[in-house]
Amino acid sequence: MIFGGLNTTASALTAQRLRMDVISSNMANADTARAEYVDGKWQPYRRKMVETAPGNEGFSSFLNKAMTGGSGLGGVKVTAISEDKSPFKMVYDPENPDADDKGYVAMPNVDPLKEMVDLVGSTRSYEANVTVFNASKGMLMKALEIGK
Repeated sequence: MIFGGLNTTASALTAQRLRMDVISSNMANADTARAEYVDGKWQPYRRKMVETAPGNEGFSSFLNKAMTGGSGLGGVKVTAISEDKSPFKMVYDPENPDADDKGYVAMPNVDPLKEMVDLVGSTRSYEANVTVFNASKGMLMKALEIGK
């Protein structure tokens, strides 16, 4: 119960760290035209996204925990790492061995600008959660000092 706030913040830190790892993977594979071999053909890398959800089951879980004296804090959890289903970028390059009969090569659906915006947002969220974690830790330390 005392550490509920720290646990909630720690779960958010973990989720944001995973999100930053997935974004960096997307950026590293932004030009990977041969990522997966499917049905006898190479497929480009497909952008990945982290899906998160509240760590509890909703209002009813808050109500039940409040009635039983438990903590209503659930934090955040990663539910899945999904693939972006948007179409691949078609680039005209007739000399490329992966080009189709019209000379176009399918390239990953990763937009570096979009990835950088997501990375900045994830980094800011991570930093904010570190600040919350440190403030909570400081309050708990002060509470321990009162008992001396």
